[in-house]
Amino acid sequence: MDNQTILNIGFDDTDSPKGMCTTFLAYKVVDMLQKQKTEFLDFPRLIRFNPNIPWKTRGNGAVSLKVKTNDPTKIKNLIKNLISKYSDIKNGANPGLVFFESDSIPDEIKKFSNLALWQLINRKNAKTFAKKNNMEFFYQGNGQGLVGAIGAIGYDFKDHTLELLSYRKKLKFGKERKISTESVKNMQEKTYPYTYNSFDTKKGRVLITPHGPDPVFYGIRGENISSLISATKIIKTKEKLDGYMIFKSNQGTGDHLKNELTADKMKPYASGKIIGIVSNKPRIAKGGHVFFKILSKNNEFWCAVYKPTGMTNVAIQLIPGDKISAGGGVRKASKNYPRIINLEFIKVIHLEKNLTLKNPLCKKCNKNMKSEGVNQGFQCVRCGKKSTKKQTIEIPRKIQKKLYIPMISAHRHLTRPMQRMGINNKKSKFKKSHSWFYVYGN
Repeated sequence: MDNQTILNIGFDDTDSPKGMCTTFLAYKVVDMLQKQKTEFLDFPRLIRFNPNIPWKTRGNGAVSLKVKTNDPTKIKNLIKNLISKYSDIKNGANPGLVFFESDSIPDEIKKFSNLALWQLINRKNAKTFAKKNNMEFFYQGNGQGLVGAIGAIGYDFKDHTLELLSYRKKLKFGKERKISTESVKNMQEKTYPYTYNSFDTKKGRVLITPHGPDPVFYGIRGENISSLISATKIIKTKEKLDGYMIFKSNQGTGDHLKNELTADKMKPYASGKIIGIVSNKPRIAKGGHVFFKILSKNNEFWCAVYKPTGMTNVAIQLIPGDKISAGGGVRKASKNYPRIINLEFIKVIHLEKNLTLKNPLCKKCNKNMKSEGVNQGFQCVRCGKKSTKKQTIEIPRKIQKKLYIPMISAHRHLTRPMQRMGINNKKSKFKKSHSWFYVYGN
Protein backbone atom coordinates (compact mmCIF):
# COMPACT_ATOMS: atom_id res chain seq x y z
CA MET A 1 0.00 0.00 0.00
CA ASP A 2 3.02 2.31 0.43
CA ASN A 3 3.34 2.76 -3.33
CA GLN A 4 -0.04 4.45 -3.59
CA THR A 5 -0.16 7.89 -5.20
CA ILE A 6 -2.06 10.89 -3.82
CA LEU A 7 -3.65 12.52 -6.83
CA ASN A 8 -5.28 15.96 -7.01
CA ILE A 9 -7.68 16.28 -9.94
CA GLY A 10 -9.12 19.61 -11.12
CA PHE A 11 -11.48 20.36 -14.01
CA ASP A 12 -13.61 23.22 -15.29
CA ASP A 13 -15.55 24.68 -18.23
CA THR A 14 -17.19 21.44 -19.31
CA ASP A 15 -20.66 23.01 -19.62
CA SER A 16 -22.29 25.54 -21.92
CA PRO A 17 -25.46 27.65 -21.70
CA LYS A 18 -27.16 24.88 -23.69
CA GLY A 19 -26.33 21.93 -21.48
CA MET A 20 -24.19 19.72 -19.26
CA CYS A 21 -22.65 20.69 -15.92
CA THR A 22 -19.18 20.48 -14.38
CA THR A 23 -20.60 19.15 -11.10
CA PHE A 24 -22.48 16.42 -12.98
CA LEU A 25 -19.21 15.40 -14.59
CA ALA A 26 -17.75 15.22 -11.07
CA TYR A 27 -20.66 12.99 -10.05
CA LYS A 28 -19.85 10.65 -12.94
CA VAL A 29 -16.12 10.73 -12.14
CA VAL A 30 -16.75 9.83 -8.48
CA ASP A 31 -19.05 6.98 -9.51
CA MET A 32 -16.33 5.66 -11.79
CA LEU A 33 -13.59 6.07 -9.16
CA GLN A 34 -15.60 4.15 -6.57
CA LYS A 35 -15.80 1.22 -8.95
CA GLN A 36 -12.01 1.40 -9.28
CA LYS A 37 -11.71 1.11 -5.47
CA THR A 38 -10.09 4.52 -5.23
CA GLU A 39 -9.75 6.04 -1.74
CA PHE A 40 -11.26 9.52 -1.33
CA LEU A 41 -9.38 11.83 1.03
CA ASP A 42 -11.88 14.70 1.16
CA PHE A 43 -15.24 15.85 -0.15
CA PRO A 44 -15.42 16.80 -3.82
CA ARG A 45 -14.63 20.54 -3.85
CA LEU A 46 -16.85 23.01 -5.73
CA ILE A 47 -15.00 26.33 -5.94
CA ARG A 48 -16.73 29.44 -7.28
CA PHE A 49 -14.33 31.91 -8.83
CA ASN A 50 -14.68 35.55 -9.91
CA PRO A 51 -18.38 35.88 -10.87
CA ASN A 52 -17.73 38.94 -13.06
CA ILE A 53 -15.86 37.08 -15.81
CA PRO A 54 -17.94 37.84 -18.94
CA TRP A 55 -17.58 34.43 -20.60
CA LYS A 56 -18.45 32.36 -17.53
CA THR A 57 -21.35 29.90 -17.57
CA ARG A 58 -23.75 30.24 -14.66
CA GLY A 59 -21.83 30.26 -11.34
CA ASN A 60 -18.24 30.07 -12.63
CA GLY A 61 -17.61 26.92 -10.58
CA ALA A 62 -14.71 24.49 -10.90
CA VAL A 63 -14.33 21.09 -9.22
CA SER A 64 -11.41 19.25 -7.67
CA LEU A 65 -10.96 15.83 -6.07
CA LYS A 66 -8.24 14.43 -3.83
CA VAL A 67 -7.79 10.68 -4.00
CA LYS A 68 -5.33 7.89 -3.28
CA THR A 69 -4.72 5.28 -5.97
CA ASN A 70 -2.22 2.55 -6.85
CA ASP A 71 -2.78 3.05 -10.58
CA PRO A 72 -2.68 6.81 -11.34
CA THR A 73 -2.11 6.29 -15.07
CA LYS A 74 -5.29 4.26 -15.46
CA ILE A 75 -7.29 6.76 -13.40
CA LYS A 76 -6.03 9.69 -15.47
CA ASN A 77 -7.00 8.00 -18.73
CA LEU A 78 -10.47 7.11 -17.45
CA ILE A 79 -11.07 10.70 -16.35
CA LYS A 80 -9.86 12.08 -19.69
CA ASN A 81 -12.42 9.86 -21.42
CA LEU A 82 -15.21 11.12 -19.16
CA ILE A 83 -14.17 14.75 -19.77
CA SER A 84 -14.49 14.18 -23.51
CA LYS A 85 -17.81 12.35 -23.13
CA TYR A 86 -19.54 14.80 -20.76
CA SER A 87 -18.24 18.16 -22.01
CA ASP A 88 -20.55 20.23 -24.21
CA ILE A 89 -17.77 21.18 -26.63
CA LYS A 90 -20.06 21.53 -29.66
CA ASN A 91 -21.88 24.39 -27.88
CA GLY A 92 -18.79 26.27 -26.70
CA ALA A 93 -17.38 24.42 -23.68
CA ASN A 94 -13.60 24.74 -23.32
CA PRO A 95 -12.75 22.03 -20.77
CA GLY A 96 -9.51 21.98 -18.82
CA LEU A 97 -8.23 19.05 -16.75
CA VAL A 98 -5.24 19.15 -14.39
CA PHE A 99 -3.49 16.43 -12.37
CA PHE A 100 -1.08 17.15 -9.53
CA GLU A 101 0.56 14.33 -7.59
CA SER A 102 1.21 15.50 -4.03
CA ASP A 103 -0.26 15.34 -0.54
CA SER A 104 0.40 19.06 0.00
CA ILE A 105 -0.27 22.00 -2.28
CA PRO A 106 2.57 24.52 -2.84
CA ASP A 107 2.00 28.18 -1.98
CA GLU A 108 2.39 29.21 -5.63
CA ILE A 109 -0.66 27.17 -6.62
CA LYS A 110 -2.62 28.58 -3.66
CA LYS A 111 -1.71 32.13 -4.79
CA PHE A 112 -2.92 31.36 -8.33
CA SER A 113 -6.24 30.19 -6.91
CA ASN A 114 -6.58 33.30 -4.76
CA LEU A 115 -6.04 35.56 -7.78
CA ALA A 116 -8.72 33.68 -9.74
CA LEU A 117 -11.24 34.65 -7.05
CA TRP A 118 -11.17 38.33 -7.93
CA GLN A 119 -9.38 39.00 -11.20
CA LEU A 120 -9.22 37.86 -14.80
CA ILE A 121 -6.47 35.34 -15.60
CA ASN A 122 -5.40 34.72 -19.18
CA ARG A 123 -5.63 31.08 -20.30
CA LYS A 124 -2.14 31.31 -21.84
CA ASN A 125 -0.80 32.24 -18.41
CA ALA A 126 -2.60 29.20 -16.97
CA LYS A 127 -0.87 26.88 -19.45
CA THR A 128 2.53 28.43 -18.67
CA PHE A 129 1.85 28.18 -14.94
CA ALA A 130 0.87 24.50 -15.17
CA LYS A 131 4.08 23.62 -17.03
CA LYS A 132 6.25 25.59 -14.60
CA ASN A 133 4.68 23.87 -11.58
CA ASN A 134 4.87 20.30 -12.93
CA MET A 135 1.12 19.94 -13.34
CA GLU A 136 -0.01 17.45 -15.94
CA PHE A 137 -2.81 18.98 -18.00
CA PHE A 138 -5.22 18.22 -20.80
CA TYR A 139 -7.66 20.55 -22.54
CA GLN A 140 -10.03 20.91 -25.47
CA GLY A 141 -11.20 24.02 -27.31
CA ASN A 142 -9.19 27.06 -26.25
CA GLY A 143 -8.34 25.64 -22.82
CA GLN A 144 -10.05 28.36 -20.78
CA GLY A 145 -11.04 25.69 -18.26
CA LEU A 146 -7.42 25.30 -17.15
CA VAL A 147 -7.73 28.48 -15.05
CA GLY A 148 -10.50 27.01 -12.90
CA ALA A 149 -8.95 23.53 -12.88
CA ILE A 150 -5.68 24.82 -11.39
CA GLY A 151 -7.58 27.14 -9.05
CA ALA A 152 -9.82 24.37 -7.72
CA ILE A 153 -6.78 22.28 -6.77
CA GLY A 154 -5.04 25.25 -5.14
CA TYR A 155 -7.98 26.67 -3.20
CA ASP A 156 -7.19 26.99 0.53
CA PHE A 157 -10.35 26.90 2.67
CA LYS A 158 -10.66 29.44 5.52
CA ASP A 159 -14.43 29.03 5.68
CA HIS A 160 -16.78 26.76 3.77
CA THR A 161 -20.30 25.55 3.22
CA LEU A 162 -21.60 22.28 1.81
CA GLU A 163 -23.98 21.76 -1.09
CA LEU A 164 -26.03 18.67 -1.87
CA LEU A 165 -26.63 18.55 -5.61
CA SER A 166 -29.29 16.17 -6.84
CA TYR A 167 -29.10 14.97 -10.45
CA ARG A 168 -31.71 13.99 -13.02
CA LYS A 169 -31.88 10.92 -15.18
CA LYS A 170 -30.74 11.50 -18.76
CA LEU A 171 -34.29 11.25 -20.20
CA LYS A 172 -35.30 14.31 -18.14
CA PHE A 173 -32.46 16.62 -19.21
CA GLY A 174 -33.92 19.89 -20.51
CA LYS A 175 -37.47 19.16 -19.34
CA GLU A 176 -39.45 21.21 -16.83
CA ARG A 177 -38.59 20.60 -13.18
CA LYS A 178 -41.65 19.86 -11.05
CA ILE A 179 -41.08 20.38 -7.35
CA SER A 180 -43.47 21.00 -4.46
CA THR A 181 -43.12 24.67 -3.47
CA GLU A 182 -44.69 23.95 -0.08
CA SER A 183 -42.15 21.18 0.63
CA VAL A 184 -39.23 23.55 -0.07
CA LYS A 185 -40.73 26.18 2.21
CA ASN A 186 -41.26 23.52 4.89
CA MET A 187 -37.71 22.26 4.45
CA GLN A 188 -36.24 25.72 4.95
CA GLU A 189 -38.27 26.27 8.12
CA LYS A 190 -37.26 22.90 9.60
CA THR A 191 -33.55 23.06 8.76
CA TYR A 192 -32.84 26.76 9.48
CA PRO A 193 -30.17 27.98 10.29
CA TYR A 194 -28.21 24.96 9.02
CA THR A 195 -29.36 25.43 5.42
CA TYR A 196 -29.66 28.75 3.61
CA ASN A 197 -31.14 30.49 0.56
CA SER A 198 -33.60 27.73 -0.31
CA PHE A 199 -36.84 29.71 -0.45
CA ASP A 200 -37.66 33.40 -0.90
CA THR A 201 -40.55 33.96 1.55
CA LYS A 202 -41.25 37.50 0.28
CA LYS A 203 -41.76 36.38 -3.32
CA GLY A 204 -42.89 32.81 -2.59
CA ARG A 205 -40.15 31.61 -4.90
CA VAL A 206 -38.14 28.36 -4.86
CA LEU A 207 -34.39 29.10 -5.02
CA ILE A 208 -32.89 25.60 -5.13
CA THR A 209 -33.79 24.66 -8.71
CA PRO A 210 -31.85 25.95 -11.74
CA HIS A 211 -33.74 27.04 -14.84
CA GLY A 212 -31.47 25.79 -17.60
CA PRO A 213 -31.22 22.45 -19.42
CA ASP A 214 -28.41 21.11 -17.22
CA PRO A 215 -28.63 17.79 -15.30
CA VAL A 216 -29.04 19.36 -11.82
CA PHE A 217 -32.55 19.06 -10.38
CA TYR A 218 -31.89 20.97 -7.17
CA GLY A 219 -29.07 22.10 -4.90
CA ILE A 220 -29.38 22.57 -1.14
CA ARG A 221 -26.72 24.69 0.57
CA GLY A 222 -25.88 24.34 4.24
CA GLU A 223 -23.40 23.92 7.06
CA ASN A 224 -23.27 20.14 7.68
CA ILE A 225 -24.04 16.77 6.07
CA SER A 226 -26.82 15.72 8.44
CA SER A 227 -28.86 18.88 7.77
CA LEU A 228 -28.51 18.46 4.01
CA ILE A 229 -29.59 14.82 4.05
CA SER A 230 -32.53 15.68 6.36
CA ALA A 231 -33.48 18.48 3.98
CA THR A 232 -33.50 16.28 0.90
CA LYS A 233 -35.89 13.85 2.63
CA ILE A 234 -38.43 16.67 3.14
CA ILE A 235 -38.44 17.82 -0.49
CA LYS A 236 -41.11 16.36 -2.74
CA THR A 237 -40.70 16.04 -6.50
CA LYS A 238 -42.70 14.41 -9.28
CA GLU A 239 -39.57 12.97 -10.81
CA LYS A 240 -37.39 9.97 -9.98
CA LEU A 241 -33.87 11.30 -9.60
CA ASP A 242 -30.58 9.60 -10.45
CA GLY A 243 -28.66 10.39 -7.24
CA TYR A 244 -26.87 13.10 -5.29
CA MET A 245 -23.41 14.22 -4.24
CA ILE A 246 -22.31 16.59 -1.48
CA PHE A 247 -19.63 19.16 -2.30
CA LYS A 248 -17.46 21.22 0.01
CA SER A 249 -17.62 24.76 -1.33
CA ASN A 250 -16.72 28.42 -0.86
CA GLN A 251 -20.31 29.40 -1.68
CA GLY A 252 -21.88 31.77 0.82
CA THR A 253 -18.48 33.03 2.05
CA GLY A 254 -18.19 36.37 0.20
CA ASP A 255 -14.78 35.12 -0.92
CA HIS A 256 -14.53 37.25 -4.07
CA LEU A 257 -15.01 40.52 -2.17
CA LYS A 258 -12.15 40.16 0.33
CA ASN A 259 -9.65 41.79 -2.04
CA GLU A 260 -9.18 45.55 -1.54
CA LEU A 261 -9.86 47.54 -4.70
CA THR A 262 -7.41 50.37 -5.37
CA ALA A 263 -6.75 52.56 -8.40
CA ASP A 264 -4.20 49.99 -9.63
CA LYS A 265 -6.58 47.05 -9.16
CA MET A 266 -9.65 48.76 -10.62
CA LYS A 267 -9.48 46.75 -13.83
CA PRO A 268 -12.51 45.59 -15.84
CA TYR A 269 -14.15 42.47 -14.35
CA ALA A 270 -12.14 42.62 -11.09
CA SER A 271 -14.01 42.00 -7.82
CA GLY A 272 -13.35 43.40 -4.37
CA LYS A 273 -14.22 45.99 -1.76
CA ILE A 274 -13.38 49.61 -1.07
CA ILE A 275 -13.65 51.96 1.91
CA GLY A 276 -14.22 55.66 1.31
CA ILE A 277 -16.32 58.77 1.64
CA VAL A 278 -19.42 59.45 -0.47
CA SER A 279 -18.44 62.50 -2.52
CA ASN A 280 -21.62 63.49 -4.36
CA LYS A 281 -25.36 63.29 -3.97
CA PRO A 282 -26.61 59.91 -5.34
CA ARG A 283 -28.93 60.13 -8.32
CA ILE A 284 -31.54 57.83 -9.78
CA ALA A 285 -31.05 56.87 -13.43
CA LYS A 286 -33.47 55.34 -15.92
CA GLY A 287 -34.72 51.99 -14.65
CA GLY A 288 -34.49 53.00 -11.00
CA HIS A 289 -30.75 52.31 -10.64
CA VAL A 290 -28.72 54.57 -8.33
CA PHE A 291 -25.30 56.03 -9.12
CA PHE A 292 -22.90 57.88 -6.82
CA LYS A 293 -19.19 58.51 -6.32
CA ILE A 294 -16.87 57.49 -3.50
CA LEU A 295 -13.51 59.09 -2.58
CA SER A 296 -10.87 56.61 -1.45
CA LYS A 297 -7.15 57.32 -0.98
CA ASN A 298 -7.37 60.49 -3.11
CA ASN A 299 -9.08 58.64 -5.96
CA GLU A 300 -12.73 58.99 -6.91
CA PHE A 301 -14.72 56.01 -8.17
CA TRP A 302 -18.24 55.60 -9.50
CA CYS A 303 -20.54 53.10 -7.82
CA ALA A 304 -23.80 51.66 -9.17
CA VAL A 305 -26.61 49.99 -7.25
CA TYR A 306 -29.09 48.22 -9.51
CA LYS A 307 -32.77 48.04 -8.72
CA PRO A 308 -33.03 44.17 -8.65
CA THR A 309 -30.64 44.10 -5.66
CA GLY A 310 -33.22 45.85 -3.45
CA MET A 311 -30.45 48.16 -2.15
CA THR A 312 -31.38 51.27 -4.13
CA ASN A 313 -33.48 52.56 -1.21
CA VAL A 314 -30.29 52.51 0.87
CA ALA A 315 -28.01 54.04 -1.78
CA ILE A 316 -30.33 56.98 -2.49
CA GLN A 317 -30.27 57.89 1.23
CA LEU A 318 -26.48 58.37 1.27
CA ILE A 319 -25.16 61.92 1.43
CA PRO A 320 -21.72 63.47 0.86
CA GLY A 321 -19.53 62.83 3.89
CA ASP A 322 -20.91 59.38 4.72
CA LYS A 323 -18.19 56.78 5.19
CA ILE A 324 -18.95 53.37 3.75
CA SER A 325 -17.36 50.07 2.84
CA ALA A 326 -18.73 48.74 -0.45
CA GLY A 327 -18.00 45.65 -2.49
CA GLY A 328 -18.74 44.43 -5.99
CA GLY A 329 -17.43 43.89 -9.49
CA VAL A 330 -15.81 46.45 -11.80
CA ARG A 331 -17.72 47.15 -14.99
CA LYS A 332 -15.68 48.37 -17.93
CA ALA A 333 -16.06 51.98 -19.09
CA SER A 334 -19.00 52.92 -21.32
CA LYS A 335 -20.00 55.96 -23.36
CA ASN A 336 -21.66 57.61 -20.36
CA TYR A 337 -19.52 56.42 -17.45
CA PRO A 338 -15.92 55.48 -16.63
CA ARG A 339 -15.29 52.18 -14.88
CA ILE A 340 -17.98 51.54 -12.26
CA ILE A 341 -18.18 49.24 -9.24
CA ASN A 342 -21.47 47.33 -9.41
CA LEU A 343 -22.22 47.01 -5.70
CA GLU A 344 -23.07 43.74 -3.96
CA PHE A 345 -23.03 45.16 -0.44
CA ILE A 346 -22.97 48.49 1.38
CA LYS A 347 -21.69 48.75 4.94
CA VAL A 348 -22.37 52.13 6.51
CA ILE A 349 -19.48 53.04 8.84
CA HIS A 350 -20.27 56.70 9.60
CA LEU A 351 -23.35 58.81 8.92
CA GLU A 352 -22.82 62.51 8.35
CA LYS A 353 -25.35 64.88 9.91
CA ASN A 354 -27.90 65.85 7.29
CA LEU A 355 -28.25 69.60 7.87
CA THR A 356 -30.43 72.05 5.97
CA LEU A 357 -31.36 75.74 6.31
CA LYS A 358 -34.96 76.75 6.89
CA ASN A 359 -36.75 80.02 7.55
CA PRO A 360 -36.44 80.84 11.27
CA LEU A 361 -39.17 79.82 13.69
CA CYS A 362 -41.07 82.47 15.64
CA LYS A 363 -40.85 81.21 19.22
CA LYS A 364 -43.89 83.23 20.27
CA CYS A 365 -46.24 82.03 17.51
CA ASN A 366 -44.50 78.67 16.72
CA LYS A 367 -44.72 79.47 13.00
CA ASN A 368 -42.02 79.80 10.38
CA MET A 369 -41.27 83.41 9.44
CA LYS A 370 -41.54 84.61 5.85
CA SER A 371 -38.76 86.16 3.81
CA GLU A 372 -39.03 89.89 3.19
CA GLY A 373 -36.91 89.66 0.05
CA VAL A 374 -33.29 89.06 -0.90
CA ASN A 375 -31.06 90.06 2.00
CA GLN A 376 -34.06 91.71 3.71
CA GLY A 377 -34.37 89.21 6.58
CA PHE A 378 -37.48 87.44 7.87
CA GLN A 379 -40.65 88.47 9.67
CA CYS A 380 -43.47 86.69 11.48
CA VAL A 381 -46.77 87.47 9.71
CA ARG A 382 -48.66 87.18 13.00
CA CYS A 383 -46.73 89.17 15.57
CA GLY A 384 -44.25 91.05 13.38
CA LYS A 385 -41.16 89.76 15.15
CA LYS A 386 -38.08 89.85 12.90
CA SER A 387 -34.93 87.77 12.34
CA THR A 388 -31.91 88.10 10.07
CA LYS A 389 -30.71 84.49 9.79
CA LYS A 390 -32.06 81.17 8.56
CA GLN A 391 -32.23 78.31 11.04
CA THR A 392 -30.06 75.15 10.76
CA ILE A 393 -32.20 72.00 10.96
CA GLU A 394 -30.93 68.40 11.27
CA ILE A 395 -32.96 65.95 9.19
CA PRO A 396 -33.14 62.44 10.72
CA ARG A 397 -31.35 59.82 8.63
CA LYS A 398 -33.40 56.93 7.25
CA ILE A 399 -30.48 54.51 7.14
CA GLN A 400 -28.34 53.11 9.94
CA LYS A 401 -24.71 52.24 10.59
CA LYS A 402 -24.91 48.59 9.54
CA LEU A 403 -24.41 46.14 6.68
CA TYR A 404 -26.87 46.07 3.78
CA ILE A 405 -26.88 43.17 1.29
CA PRO A 406 -29.11 42.36 -1.71
CA MET A 407 -32.49 40.72 -1.29
CA ILE A 408 -32.25 36.93 -1.24
CA SER A 409 -33.44 36.45 -4.85
CA ALA A 410 -30.54 38.65 -6.03
CA HIS A 411 -27.82 36.72 -4.17
CA ARG A 412 -24.95 35.30 -6.17
CA HIS A 413 -23.45 31.90 -5.35
CA LEU A 414 -20.69 33.58 -3.34
CA THR A 415 -22.88 36.11 -1.50
CA ARG A 416 -22.61 35.66 2.27
CA PRO A 417 -26.20 35.61 3.56
CA MET A 418 -27.12 37.39 6.80
CA GLN A 419 -27.47 34.13 8.70
CA ARG A 420 -23.81 33.30 7.95
CA MET A 421 -22.43 36.62 9.21
CA GLY A 422 -19.86 35.84 11.90
CA ILE A 423 -19.78 32.12 11.04
CA ASN A 424 -16.44 30.58 10.13
CA ASN A 425 -16.93 26.94 9.20
CA LYS A 426 -13.37 25.62 9.27
CA LYS A 427 -13.91 21.87 9.38
CA SER A 428 -16.47 19.39 8.12
CA LYS A 429 -15.38 15.94 9.15
CA PHE A 430 -14.96 13.79 6.08
CA LYS A 431 -16.00 10.20 6.66
CA LYS A 432 -15.19 7.58 4.10
CA SER A 433 -18.74 6.27 4.26
CA HIS A 434 -20.89 6.97 1.20
CA SER A 435 -23.32 9.39 2.91
CA TRP A 436 -21.84 12.20 0.79
CA PHE A 437 -22.46 10.25 -2.45
CA TYR A 438 -25.49 8.22 -3.40
CA VAL A 439 -26.92 6.71 -6.60
CA TYR A 440 -30.56 5.73 -6.19
CA GLY A 441 -31.14 2.08 -6.91
CA ASN A 442 -27.55 1.00 -6.17
